[in-house]
Amino acid sequence: MKALLIPILALALSVNAETINFDSAEPGKVPPGWTAAVTGSGESKWTVEKDATAPSAPNVLKQSAEGTYPICLKDKTQIKDGFVEVRFKAVSGKEDQAGGVIWRAQDKDNYYIARANALEDNVTIYHTIKGKRVSFKNVKTKVASGQWHTLRVDFAGNKFTVTFNGQKVIEASDDNLNDAGKVGLWTKADSVTLFDDFSYGAK
Repeated sequence: MKALLIPILALALSVNAETINFDSAEPGKVPPGWTAAVTGSGESKWTVEKDATAPSAPNVLKQSAEGTYPICLKDKTQIKDGFVEVRFKAVSGKEDQAGGVIWRAQDKDNYYIARANALEDNVTIYHTIKGKRVSFKNVKTKVASGQWHTLRVDFAGNKFTVTFNGQKVIEASDDNLNDAGKVGLWTKADSVTLFDDFSYGAK
């Protein structure tokens, strides 16, 4: 029996995962334990809202302000290797309709992003260094507006795998941000985007 317990315990300890569905947070406010910010100019407005279409009803996290890159970082997360995943729905936006996840964030100006864009029908992975966003891989794929999608990134060392709606869409590498950092959420410009079931874990 002891021989069986050791590998099972090792597997359990390999991923320390948490899922946040925002259902216990007060509507109209930034959820506790999160910090809203903007990379660049403009504003960010991240608020918990009720939404009957939410994958795990009743609440979602909504970004509705206009800024260069509105972001929301999960406090007290320091992950170097692991994963981040979210369900998102692009609601509106004339310039952009995007939703993304952030990892290894050092602050509001230095982090990695993977995002899906409903106006461009693509998924892209970027690094943001000193506030400047640079893409290093992009793939065309249908991103329907007004529908819930799942976006996930697994990261270890300089290797990244992006999964969209359960399908692996990007494998890439980059060496710009190697330290542990925060995970979080991202939008762009005038995107109004809903988020639910935010999951993350260290490996």
